[in-house]
Amino acid sequence: MDDVIIIGGSFAGLAGALQLGRARRKVTVLDTGLPRNRFAGHSHGLLGHDHKPPLDILAEARQQLARYPTIRLVSARAESVSGAIDDFSVLTGDGESLGARRLILSYGVADQMPDIPGFAESWGTSIVPCPYCDGFEVAGQHWGLVWSGPQSHNQVRLFHDWTDKLTLFADGHDIPPDIRADLARRNIPVVDRRITEIAHHGGHNATVKLDTGRNVAVDILFANPRNKPSASLHESLGLATVDTPVGIALKVDERRQTSMPGIYAAGDLTTPFLPSVTQASSQGAMAGIFAQQSMVV
Repeated sequence: MDDVIIIGGSFAGLAGALQLGRARRKVTVLDTGLPRNRFAGHSHGLLGHDHKPPLDILAEARQQLARYPTIRLVSARAESVSGAIDDFSVLTGDGESLGARRLILSYGVADQMPDIPGFAESWGTSIVPCPYCDGFEVAGQHWGLVWSGPQSHNQVRLFHDWTDKLTLFADGHDIPPDIRADLARRNIPVVDRRITEIAHHGGHNATVKLDTGRNVAVDILFANPRNKPSASLHESLGLATVDTPVGIALKVDERRQTSMPGIYAAGDLTTPFLPSVTQASSQGAMAGIFAQQSMVV
């Protein structure tokens, strides 16, 4: 039996495995090889790895974990989870049954692309969700933001650190009058028509096409489409969730433990709205540490 099974082997999962491996705990990491940021050309903000392709960072991390004899990396999907603390059972897609005293869920989320031609093709290049990940490279340029709810107003204020040229696309949504007044005070134009297509021109540049036939060119477009967890294991386990502006997230306490004792969670699965490799790595490391501490007698 393993001490810990980690389901999801991207930044959060591997960071957790590193801490557990260094504590000489027996760990199995299950991963399908489809990290959320695989569409991005570079990852930013991770100390020591700034501006590296995310898949290269993960490949290097796996190589480093190979020197820890108690860590096993398995390319497989976790199909089901059952049991309770000190006696969890995980069935993989390959039919292997694994046991563990603790679990860490770090299987992330999948972004749900809107039905707009060109949107999915532009995701991760000219359409991005996070200014901390991509804002520096396009600072001072013309940004676009697709309205997705009240949280977009907070983004407008946040974006000021990077650019003073921003266009807000309502995309058919109703924006409250008080927010419109604030946008006007900030000299931020609002385009009210629906988006019909995104034309990607290479690099970050994009043209937003509207149902009036009007086109608006931007140097980068920010959007926060809804997302959903990449697996449904939390549902079968009955774990508590919280609603976020872009979808549900697993509820965790200050020790990264979910509503079921012995199951921890980290990464975008717990904080899907502001994806960050730095945040995911930190949360994964803490989940690994707290899981290890919970087994000390």
